[in-house]
Amino acid sequence: MSDLAERMRARIERLYPICRSITGDGVRETLAILAESVPLEVRSVASGTSAYDWTIPEEWNVRDAYVADPSGRRVIDFRAHNLHLVGYSMPFRGRLSRAELEPHLHTLPEQPDLIPYRTSYYTRDWGFCLSRRHYDALGEGPFEVCVDTTLAPGELIYGELVLPGSDAGEILVTSHVCHPSLANDNLAGLTVAVELASWLAEQPRRHTFRFVFAPGTIGAITWLAQHPDVVPRVQHGLVLTGLGGPGPLVYKRTRRGDRPIDHAAAHVVAAHDGELRDYSPYGYDERQFNALGFDLPVGRLSRTPHGEYPEYHTSADDLSLVRDDHLLEALGALQEIVEVVERDAAYTNQRPYGEPQLGAYGLYPTTGGRAASEAVMAMLWTLAYSDGATSLLAVADRAGLPFAAVRRAADDLLRAGLLA
Repeated sequence: MSDLAERMRARIERLYPICRSITGDGVRETLAILAESVPLEVRSVASGTSAYDWTIPEEWNVRDAYVADPSGRRVIDFRAHNLHLVGYSMPFRGRLSRAELEPHLHTLPEQPDLIPYRTSYYTRDWGFCLSRRHYDALGEGPFEVCVDTTLAPGELIYGELVLPGSDAGEILVTSHVCHPSLANDNLAGLTVAVELASWLAEQPRRHTFRFVFAPGTIGAITWLAQHPDVVPRVQHGLVLTGLGGPGPLVYKRTRRGDRPIDHAAAHVVAAHDGELRDYSPYGYDERQFNALGFDLPVGRLSRTPHGEYPEYHTSADDLSLVRDDHLLEALGALQEIVEVVERDAAYTNQRPYGEPQLGAYGLYPTTGGRAASEAVMAMLWTLAYSDGATSLLAVADRAGLPFAAVRRAADDLLRAGLLA
């Protein structure tokens, strides 16, 4: 395993046990761990603050939660797995019969060995999740129920990192931080985003890159409400999630479907034998950024999308589901997408009357008669389409060549004075 893969794996393993939600100490702890790798600024927005049609809720934290049988044995225990507690459960203590307890229990009958992930963010309720086999073996009670949680005025927090570029235009990269103990749907995107930010920090940058690590939905909407000055500067964007699990890379287009980020991601994902999907107003935070009032050019990169793999939002989305080679491939693909949006441009052929004698410029092999190399073909394609309007990405797509090869060709031709 490479050092990079080991680093991503270690970060996921460290984050996995933390009970995260849309607010609370789990988010603080998560952002503090991410900040050990990249210099995040943690932003705070008080409970009760309006964000368009939403209001920041009270902050939620958990001290303990369990269901105990008549002998006092914990038969459902938050400390054993934090998915056992429905997210945002309100405080409750009481002695209940099996019939009284059952409306508060959630299972997956079709997946009897798995614990589901359930939340109650905006409805005052409490509940527990457990496997169906566990449920069937509970007994008749009565049961002692303890939900030792707090819901009180506090704050919603998110992390932000800005890497300035030479231009004013920005590239927005986001990943959600609100899921407890779900390794692919949450932590894979986070760790890849952190490594992308670390890599970009060492690169020359044309765009400014803005990374946002926020709770899903309410966090993205809050960020948008808090940054009206930034929104007009966003020229490209990506939501990252589910990058370590099963399946090939999948890119979901922006609402318009023809933005530069769509073309860049399509070029790269196709080279990775991935899949392209059209926009739909359901999913992750791409739906907030693409909302009509913002209409931002933000797509989504994942692997098998939410709800399409059996481990989704269950206890089976554990550390074993995330593959190191999938994390590395996702990071590599993101670096390639960045290369495209950072370095794409249109040029004009300065010797348009026939093919230039490339050998005279030191750009052609000294021995002829062989099939043209990729480097030579990239130069010929670039010269053939450099009409001042056609981009290098369009050339690469037309030629069936990697963008990087066409970009290198353009750099060679620029140095030789054959492009302007």
